[in-house]
Amino acid sequence: MGNWERPHLADWRERLVRAVNAAERPVVLVAHSLGVVMVAHAAPEFEPGKVVGAYLVAMADVEDTTRSSPETHNFAPIPREPLPFETVMVASRNDPHAAWTRSETIANQWGAKFEDAGEAGHINADSGQGPWPEGLLSFARFMSRLG
Repeated sequence: MGNWERPHLADWRERLVRAVNAAERPVVLVAHSLGVVMVAHAAPEFEPGKVVGAYLVAMADVEDTTRSSPETHNFAPIPREPLPFETVMVASRNDPHAAWTRSETIANQWGAKFEDAGEAGHINADSGQGPWPEGLLSFARFMSRLG
């Protein structure tokens, strides 16, 4: 996606849109944290039908300046339009980067199926997450629904 230390929305969006639109087969997006917000920003630019689904984990709330780093604020505001493909959003009840209720509200606005990961922090290595069998099962269920 380019520079991970200083993410820039326009650069990230351009790279993702270019890759998705160049795909010769249907695309399933898997995103974590800031990538979740970026998928919502890029969605209107995907060619119709290219993306068949998105599995989104631990959204970073870039609008909440108490939970997000200044380097990510250029990803705000978070789009609220429904996503034009099947979507699951997984959130943790104690994620330091997004309040549970905000994640649930945004998932509903996007038309995403909302899944509760319990108290799993940011669902990453820093939160003690090693292998994530619950996530693999959830992802497998999601993929089976896509046909």
